[in-house]
Amino acid sequence: MLERLETQIFLTLAKELHFGRTAERLRITTGRVSQVIKKLERRIGSRLFDRNSRTVRLTAIGRQLADDLAPLVAAMEGALQRAVDAGCGVTGELRVAFLGEWTAPVLLRAVGLFAERHPDCRVDVREVQLSNSRASLLDGSIDILLASYPFDEMACGPVLLREKRVLAVAAEHPLAGERSVSVEVLAEYPVVQYPAATSAAFKRDRTPSGRPVEKGTAGGSFSEMLTLVARGRGVLPVGESSRQYYPRPDVTYVPLHDAKPIERGLVWPEGNTTERVREFVRAAADLAEMP
Repeated sequence: MLERLETQIFLTLAKELHFGRTAERLRITTGRVSQVIKKLERRIGSRLFDRNSRTVRLTAIGRQLADDLAPLVAAMEGALQRAVDAGCGVTGELRVAFLGEWTAPVLLRAVGLFAERHPDCRVDVREVQLSNSRASLLDGSIDILLASYPFDEMACGPVLLREKRVLAVAAEHPLAGERSVSVEVLAEYPVVQYPAATSAAFKRDRTPSGRPVEKGTAGGSFSEMLTLVARGRGVLPVGESSRQYYPRPDVTYVPLHDAKPIERGLVWPEGNTTERVREFVRAAADLAEMP
């Protein structure tokens, strides 16, 4: 069995790849870091890091060990936190975030009800972007996020918002004057792409009838994606709330009459299902059921 400090030192060094920064983060000496790593390498019988005076790199065995250990440590810490939460009630701090200005009002109503029910728990509200939403959940910067479904590899709460889809096109685009269009037009024009971190469902490569979709340029944020649309770099299916929150003279929103609606709700890492998260999801769901 690895001791807790050994695990912390190894995983921190695997992330930082720098003995000094690892020691600083863990508030120990660089010598202690080196000592523990050498001890682990003797126990395993192989080098975990290749290092010289300038660089530190994981070996293949070191990478495998880090990949195997990280989720186990996260699960243990999550189990401990859930036990603490259960014993203390809903206290501490909950970091919630929204993705897109149109989701903020729904999230803030949930924050209000949650605060009424659990006044001893502080709620911090933040905004994230398409490019960092998943990373913010995974690194613990936020606990829970209001975003579009599906959101790959995350736990999901009930649907809180539904809205029709429209197609964002440049103001001078051939489709700009249409009263509505079919999803099949995505086979006829390049489609501006969501960032790489976005769920696969938002990277459609075929229309419902199976026609291939040409992938256009990717944007890092929603505003950047609309700018690509305005420049004629492609079209972009979006929610109809974009008309209200992102009105632009250089972009026209055309209804998609046969598109499935966008559904949005709360997402969070399964391993972070604390009592705080459960109670916040419950508050949001209760509000969604109210007339």
